[in-house]
Amino acid sequence: MSGMHEDSVALVTGAGSGIGRAAAEIFAREGARVVVADRNAEAGNETVEIIRKAGGDAAFSLTDVSDEASVAAMVKFAVDTYGALDSAMNNAGISDAQDSFHEMGLDVWERMVGINLTGVFLCMKHEIVQMLSQEAQDGRRGAIVNTASGAGIVPAPGQPHYTAAKHGVLGLTKVAAAEYYTRGIRANAICPGITDTPMLREAIRRNPESEEPLLATVPGNTPGRPEDVAGSAVWLCSEGARWVNGQSLIVDGGGVMR
Repeated sequence: MSGMHEDSVALVTGAGSGIGRAAAEIFAREGARVVVADRNAEAGNETVEIIRKAGGDAAFSLTDVSDEASVAAMVKFAVDTYGALDSAMNNAGISDAQDSFHEMGLDVWERMVGINLTGVFLCMKHEIVQMLSQEAQDGRRGAIVNTASGAGIVPAPGQPHYTAAKHGVLGLTKVAAAEYYTRGIRANAICPGITDTPMLREAIRRNPESEEPLLATVPGNTPGRPEDVAGSAVWLCSEGARWVNGQSLIVDGGGVMR
């Protein structure tokens, strides 16, 4: 039985750990050849080895999503390695310590926005250029999924820069969805809730008193698993979601309902 992404090429940024690694593994399990992109070479290559040991096909691209030349090289690497780009999950991002809105330094704001918002814009820009250059198959050229957050829907107190960036990701997703659907490219976003990733564990380590209020936002006080979130992104890129476009799918066990 063929997988959802048999004989296709998928690109996942921030695939060295957490949700990105889980997505790369699921894409590979569903038949895709996967480009694992991350700024951490050791972590990214570890993801590649996990996929290969499971019988999948993956290659690593050292990528800084906040640098346009690096992003362009990532997309070129995908095409040079596997010949096309069918699915892209723009997942790379950072978190930060909580800070009062009026005390936040401009450098802190700009770093967050540069990675979590501008990075998504740059990835989408170059992915779309590549997808538009590809011959349409039954009217389809590719699918993009961006990782936003529950903070793209509701505010994260103490995180004005993170909240703004994730709201912006949803805006970028909608613009691309509206502009390129008739040209064969779909764009959607996922909005994960509190998920048990290295990023979450590091945030709690930096600010232990944040653990209880964070978990209080999750039904059952239990964070999701990376694969719980990643599976939704992989599906959104699949043929099964061919009529899903411009949507922000909340994947959080029901913490945010709208």
